[in-house]
Amino acid sequence: MPNTDFHFQQTHHTGVITFNRPQQRNALTYGMYEALAELCGRIHDNSLPLKSLIITGAGDKAFAAGTDISQFRKLDSADDALEYERTMDRVMGALESLPIPTVAAIRGACTGGGAAIAACCDLRVASDDIRYGFPIARTLGNCLSSDNLSRQVELLGAARTRELLLTARLIEHEEALSIGLVNEISADPLARAHELCERMNEHAPLTLAASKEGLRRLREQAASVESDDLIVACYTSDDFREGIEAFLGKRKPVWTGR
Repeated sequence: MPNTDFHFQQTHHTGVITFNRPQQRNALTYGMYEALAELCGRIHDNSLPLKSLIITGAGDKAFAAGTDISQFRKLDSADDALEYERTMDRVMGALESLPIPTVAAIRGACTGGGAAIAACCDLRVASDDIRYGFPIARTLGNCLSSDNLSRQVELLGAARTRELLLTARLIEHEEALSIGLVNEISADPLARAHELCERMNEHAPLTLAASKEGLRRLREQAASVESDDLIVACYTSDDFREGIEAFLGKRKPVWTGR
């Protein structure tokens, strides 16, 4: 049965993934994450021969506003929490390690899991209404894996990553451009992403793949730390349950630190 929340189409040598839940700000379901991992697998084994890949979100409100919060109600134990974060690391790793250039075409909210996906892409082109970050300290009470933390540190620097996580604020377009979070601001990010891909499609594929893999290996060295205890502490807490129910109930959470 086709996944209508996840669209893929190919134009010549460029593929385009569209997260297609605009009424939910393209919040990501487990099925959408798995569809992304499966498509990356097809690119890796060359059963889907592409020279470049674009990822975008349907509508003009969001690239992807994180994981669909209702799905977090299924996380009941330490094993569930670790399995979720390992799934995220597997999906992000499959995207990050693609041997072809990847471009995130971003409009609006790019938060949580959406921000993690955008960080795995090689280039990011955004409209001037981008809002990027991980506001989990004021919304859910969970945490990032060491892999996702290291990607943010590589992209934003340690000081800004620390500040964003602690203040739970979101980066907007002027700052995003000035710090190199996005490569360009465009009135039409998807069209600009296609232009960039057309240029990169003409370049030496082995050079592109080797450059990407070398950079990925450098980044990966920073993620070789243990973080399971941190994940379990957050995801099995009363605060995480409170964050889920408060978010879904559209109220402010009451944190207890337990």
